[in-house]
Amino acid sequence: MPHEKIDAQNDALQRQRALSRWDNEGGAGVSGPQMDPTLFEDPIQTPSSDAEACAGLCTPSPLAESMNQECFCLGVDQQALHAELGAVLGANGLQRSFVESHPHLFSALPVFVSRRHIEQTAQVVAAIEEVVATEAYRTAVLASAPEVANFDPGSPGGLLGFDFHLGPETPRLIEINTNPGGALLNAVLGRAQRACTPEVMPPTNLDRVEDAVLETVLTEWRLQKGARPLGFVVIVDESPAGQYLYPEFLLFRQLFLQHGYRAEICSPQQLTRKDGRLWLDGEPVDLVYNRMTDFALQEPAQDAIRIAYLAGEVVVTPHPRGHAIYADKRNLSLLGNHQFLIYAGASKASIDVLTAAVPATELLTAENREAMWSRRGQLFFKPAAGFGSKASYRGDKLTRRVWDDIARGTYVAQQIVPPSERHVSAGSAPLKVDIRCYAYRGEVLLYAARMYRGQTTNFRTPGGGFAPVLTSKPSNVARPIF
Repeated sequence: MPHEKIDAQNDALQRQRALSRWDNEGGAGVSGPQMDPTLFEDPIQTPSSDAEACAGLCTPSPLAESMNQECFCLGVDQQALHAELGAVLGANGLQRSFVESHPHLFSALPVFVSRRHIEQTAQVVAAIEEVVATEAYRTAVLASAPEVANFDPGSPGGLLGFDFHLGPETPRLIEINTNPGGALLNAVLGRAQRACTPEVMPPTNLDRVEDAVLETVLTEWRLQKGARPLGFVVIVDESPAGQYLYPEFLLFRQLFLQHGYRAEICSPQQLTRKDGRLWLDGEPVDLVYNRMTDFALQEPAQDAIRIAYLAGEVVVTPHPRGHAIYADKRNLSLLGNHQFLIYAGASKASIDVLTAAVPATELLTAENREAMWSRRGQLFFKPAAGFGSKASYRGDKLTRRVWDDIARGTYVAQQIVPPSERHVSAGSAPLKVDIRCYAYRGEVLLYAARMYRGQTTNFRTPGGGFAPVLTSKPSNVARPIF
């Protein structure tokens, strides 16, 4: 056995003994008593397996931060992961291996999140659902939304992604997305997860993720079309085969086909409208699963979809109204505003949750522009209709040229909230981490982490990418994901 592996196993058993005594002394997270270095002086017998080495360290839930710094023994079965995704790619005629095409899409290690933080993120998701249902909130956000958002098709819009940075006290909500990538990819990732102790677990039931995601689409269909049978689904994006997350498009197509629905992947230019229907290659389309980032369907390529959508001829999910209500970055200035939340009629519990979770966010205007520049080092600037961190900037990295470019767009300034960190090997510089909650109608379906270096999330960092989330087991029976 290599010396490095023996040393890591010895360290793990030493930490196990230390943590046991630390727990007995009442330690609870970063504010608890410090561990005495003399606790590590006992001679340790080399364990016989990685599971034995790690079993103690990965048990106590208050120590998620320590586990993210020191625990490298829980991982992902990369062979199983790549085999499952490779089979999907191969079945669709793609010859290049998944490892070659997406080397940094998945991390080999999970991210540990305390049970308290898991529960707090779920409270934020539920509180936002309460607020967005109020008339005051909808009136406020739709006043500045594109005209197409005033059309209400009768459904929330589809799956949402709530992105958090984890602070020492509470998770902070960085943004909300209406077409969050990665849900089905992370379901596959979760199945390839290897855990060496029964004391940690995924926060939600990974065996039901695909069914839960499918149910969001079917619920959107039923809310708009009632009992009418769903037949043909198209998964739409610009140049879909060239998108980095194209493998997920294939997973969605496979999911629809497995449940008896016809499904194809196409670009918006391939769709036509005639005889009161939207068509693809001579077949009428019932539902558009929309992966495009033209959220208001404003580009000429989206004309057929937009006209059919507004005429009630096709279901679109996510739809423009959903983006305006949930995902426009300007909305965060209301969701974290104590006075507005009182005015909107939110409950005290939801007000307390949201004012603690949502960082201060302001619309950048001509009037406050100079003041924002003077304190730019504390701020992150994002386009109101942005996605994927594109055209987003940390204030301390801004040049005057970029600042002048920002003035020509619609931007918000958000208080910088440092992300948490995950070490991927002993002695390495840590990667940054954000946590994404995939949710629908106020219920979290899945948690995933994204690990990266740089200003914003990306899939270019060795050792980074999507990562499974693990937490401690709850004291009672876990609630189903629906």
